[in-house]
Amino acid sequence: MSDFKILSQLNSPEDLRKLPDEELPELCSEIREKLIEVVSVNGGHLASNLGVVELTVALHKNFKTPYDSIVWDVGHQSYTHKMLTGRFDKIDTIRKKGGLSGFPKRSESKYDEFNAGHSSTSISAGLGISEAKRIKGDKSYTVSVIGDASFTGGMSLEGFNNAGRYAKRFIVVLNDNKMSITKNVGAFAKYLTKVRVNPWYLRLKNKLERIFLKIPLLGSLALKVIQRSTRNVKRMAYKNTIFENFGFTYFGPIDGHNIEDMSNAFEAAKKVNGPVLVHVVTKKGKGYEYAEKDPKTFHGINKFNIETGESPQSKESFSSVFGEYMCDIAQNDRRICGITAAMGPGVGLDKFAELYKERFFDVGIAEQHAVTFAGGLSAKGMVPVFAVYSTFLQRAYDQLLHDVAMQKLHVVIGIDRAGIVGDDGETHQGVFDVSMLNSFPNTTIYSPCYFEGLKKALNQAVYHTDSLVAVRYPRGGELYRPKDYTEVSVDFDFYGDLSSDTLIVTYGRLFSNCCKALEILKEKGKKICILKLNRIKPLPLDAVKASMKFKKIYFYEEGMYNGSIACSFNSELSELDYKGNLKIIAIDDKFVTHQTVNEALKELHFDSESIAKEILEDK
Repeated sequence: MSDFKILSQLNSPEDLRKLPDEELPELCSEIREKLIEVVSVNGGHLASNLGVVELTVALHKNFKTPYDSIVWDVGHQSYTHKMLTGRFDKIDTIRKKGGLSGFPKRSESKYDEFNAGHSSTSISAGLGISEAKRIKGDKSYTVSVIGDASFTGGMSLEGFNNAGRYAKRFIVVLNDNKMSITKNVGAFAKYLTKVRVNPWYLRLKNKLERIFLKIPLLGSLALKVIQRSTRNVKRMAYKNTIFENFGFTYFGPIDGHNIEDMSNAFEAAKKVNGPVLVHVVTKKGKGYEYAEKDPKTFHGINKFNIETGESPQSKESFSSVFGEYMCDIAQNDRRICGITAAMGPGVGLDKFAELYKERFFDVGIAEQHAVTFAGGLSAKGMVPVFAVYSTFLQRAYDQLLHDVAMQKLHVVIGIDRAGIVGDDGETHQGVFDVSMLNSFPNTTIYSPCYFEGLKKALNQAVYHTDSLVAVRYPRGGELYRPKDYTEVSVDFDFYGDLSSDTLIVTYGRLFSNCCKALEILKEKGKKICILKLNRIKPLPLDAVKASMKFKKIYFYEEGMYNGSIACSFNSELSELDYKGNLKIIAIDDKFVTHQTVNEALKELHFDSESIAKEILEDK
């Protein structure tokens, strides 16, 4: 194991800028070693971080951060950036409770210009930062780093279109590694492939750049010659230059693992009186054999063995059960279509993609498009199922409301990673989807706790609803299930002592913790009953009516208090003139920070011990 002789001495980017160029390769080697070491223990995003080591070094070497600003898109590739900006001594805490975030965070460092976690934001945010500087008379540069997959997101194109009109001292670095989590899809990916592989253009362009960039003192004159020459060559080669048509000066493609080439390009970009796009080509997983061979697996990975690249085998999960069910129903129903927004394997649709290619659609990082596209499929008689992480569904609020619910189109949303997800923190917690969808008319929501319930809910969603319907399920697999529990109804079930005066109401995986709490309370002589809601919107009125007889009701909800199902339940009870006491335990107007799932559940008083304690101590 290295003692990181160079890396450990860098307390700021200023220290990096003082390093002689010949030491930079060794620095990059140390960074990669540390990345692999940390992620193997903590889990996290490895392949994407390994791919941008030289790029990150080149950025901090050539721009005077934090005077100049670097804005990261998504931010899952910012681990090297954190190590170079005074956080190397804390990098072992990344994604741990109380430690560094796995994403850029303004509250964490002055070098983190803008919080990220979702894709396609860096151009818009960077342009805003750049314009604020212009208004203030600040002459520093702003650099927005964005991946080729993120670039196709609608928001990126909106920002790019806007920036091309007037931006100054604004540079977009397109990190082209040919991937998102899986292989990129769409016309833009094909265009970049064409740019990367046209050999005679690349040879001529590189010769021109080498000649002119090394001419001292000519400055803007040399740059104009480069631009005019390479632009004409590109027009001959490609017949169009999409970046320049948007108003950007284009440099590239450049080897994203060659610091000297990138440094030359960045210095040239600074001399342009307008927006610039620097196109760098990198290899995802660079420097670690297993990540290079399988960047999909090593994009986001749990702890693993460095020597073998092996990670503990995942058990059967809600995602895999969802994917199996989709394949089962698609076999005999040609209306079934599967949709993903660049997350096929993550949401369990990889097998569906192989078996039913003509009915599988990976739309890229474009959740808004995915929902409206699903609406169009539904309008012509298909049954589209869009599988998406809860945190990413938030991006399609308008489309869910206007393009599906309002038109009463039958679209099924499989909401994966519902509830607390853990280490990725605020940007990824799946705790907002319920309060979002709960306000929509013509909408049904199911939230099962076990695999059996997931299949029943999906069957209801596909074959027994006629409008927008969501089935939400947590990350990972099943939790505790009492041996004497049997799921009877697709809408709701009671479990426990119906003669008790105390009722717990809940849904989703919290039912497991409530069952454990029931056993703790039973040992202490306290009997309770649990109402497990399987369909949470519209609320089963029979379940609400049956709850009227209990003197005390505790509603545990792994979601936001505002707009919660608990509030809807309370409203229904009030309509029926309920005389008992209802207490709601939900997430009250705050964001949940990065920590393990169990740590978060305990902090929110959703663990079994906290539930039992609440009921025992409540007088």
